[in-house]
Amino acid sequence: MIRAVVEALIGVIHEGSYPLVFLLMTLESALIPIPSEVVMPFTGFLVQAGRMDYWLSVASGVAGNLVGSLIAYYIGLKVGWKPLKRVPLLEMKIGHAESFMDRYGRWAVLLGRVTPAIRTVISLPAGMSEMGIGEFIAFTVMGSIPWNMALVYSGMVLGEHWEVVSEYLDAAAVLIILLILVYLAVTLMNRE
Repeated sequence: MIRAVVEALIGVIHEGSYPLVFLLMTLESALIPIPSEVVMPFTGFLVQAGRMDYWLSVASGVAGNLVGSLIAYYIGLKVGWKPLKRVPLLEMKIGHAESFMDRYGRWAVLLGRVTPAIRTVISLPAGMSEMGIGEFIAFTVMGSIPWNMALVYSGMVLGEHWEVVSEYLDAAAVLIILLILVYLAVTLMNRE
């Protein structure tokens, strides 16, 4: 089941190539739940297979991160995050990002870009705190570069061992789906 999804995603990324990587990473950074931990390693798999270029893949991911982060920044600046509190998966992440921003100040944007639970939502508190746009852009790009480089590289390494990885995907998928269902059930029960 998961193997078919993985192969379909690889096919879609290959068909869309760099513009699709840019679009998916833009959506991820604009708070749409498309994990970079999936998109960029698949891109790395295609780099390893000789179908995409490493540096163009990284640049597409970084550019997408910047555009999506600017969208989230302006949401934080103009609206705040209260409207997003109703989204169970975002509420906890945004709360962590806000605490992270309070603790580290403007450096939270740079540090947050390489922190998995915070990287996609750190732009909201940056906008809410009215962080300077130039500094926000610089820290977003500086933090996004190593993240995307590492993810593309991990896909290249995994691509060399795809047969071994694919054996474990179905078992891991069942576990992940069960964890998501438990999380959603607990979240819904706590809301009532």
